[in-house]
Amino acid sequence: MLKSEKMNEEIDFKSLFSNIVLISGNSNIGLAKKISEHLNIPIADSIISKFSDGEIRVKILENVRGKDVFIIQSTCPPVNDNLMELLIIIDAVRRASAGTITAIIPYFGYAKQEKKVSGREPITAKLVANLLTVAGANRVVTIELHAPAIQGFFDIPVDNLQANNILIKALKDSGILDGDLSEFVVLAPDAGSVIRSRIFAEKIGLPIAVMFKRRPDIEEVESMEVVGDIMNKKVIIVDDMISTAKTLVKAANKIIALGAKEVYAVAVHPVFVSNAIKIIEESDIKKVIVTDTIPLNDELKSNNKIIQVSVSELLSEVIKRIYLRKSISELFD
Repeated sequence: MLKSEKMNEEIDFKSLFSNIVLISGNSNIGLAKKISEHLNIPIADSIISKFSDGEIRVKILENVRGKDVFIIQSTCPPVNDNLMELLIIIDAVRRASAGTITAIIPYFGYAKQEKKVSGREPITAKLVANLLTVAGANRVVTIELHAPAIQGFFDIPVDNLQANNILIKALKDSGILDGDLSEFVVLAPDAGSVIRSRIFAEKIGLPIAVMFKRRPDIEEVESMEVVGDIMNKKVIIVDDMISTAKTLVKAANKIIALGAKEVYAVAVHPVFVSNAIKIIEESDIKKVIVTDTIPLNDELKSNNKIIQVSVSELLSEVIKRIYLRKSISELFD
């Protein structure tokens, strides 16, 4: 290609996406920068900080009138601060006459509170959906909702992306899947993870086992039973998130006690609250593969048990397709 042709191609590309505005909140700036690099579109200048009394301050320093605005913000811990920041950014660009507003929420906080477990409890995931809609979002893009039914809480389009292909590639690239695949089995850590784990297993061509848990409380596990052959197998536990890691490690201990040879864990969202990392480090789990829907600090990035892979390319492609009014369902295959 001649230099002049290459320059024209770059000009055409920039012209094609000239109506896109990328805005990043403070929750996952690293991921936003990667998306910006993939798209070759800079993140808009803005002031997103706090006043002295703790209230969130937002000021967008670029024109967004009539533009297609994409706001990148995971509602990860501190959940309330990051959620409020997202709502205020949405309100700011709506009042600045943005053409469309898409909230890119790689990790959707409050997703565990999608139903009433007992009386006098809220359905907080529905409340968050209402808040995002009222604030002015026209569309939401997220990855691996804890409960896919949350999509139905919205009266606007919601794209719930899957990270299976990204995680499977990481398993292969790390060498974990080297050798005889007949040695491996995928484990669904609870009944709610069966569909997710089955799809994951089918993509690799592995059998599936299921762990059933009895929970007296949402964050406690009383008993575990496994259905499926895990004897002398290398077990890959597949889940959507790792929070305290207590349940994950209990599951790993249980399947090792039942005769599993090795245990690996794959999860989309590395919430890692409390002393989760210490619990994982002291466990028999060989490796834990996660994505960057939630950022890891430098210490966690250098941890030899943790492998983090990026969803930035997937989200960049989704932004392109939304902007160009192309199908997103093709990405689910």
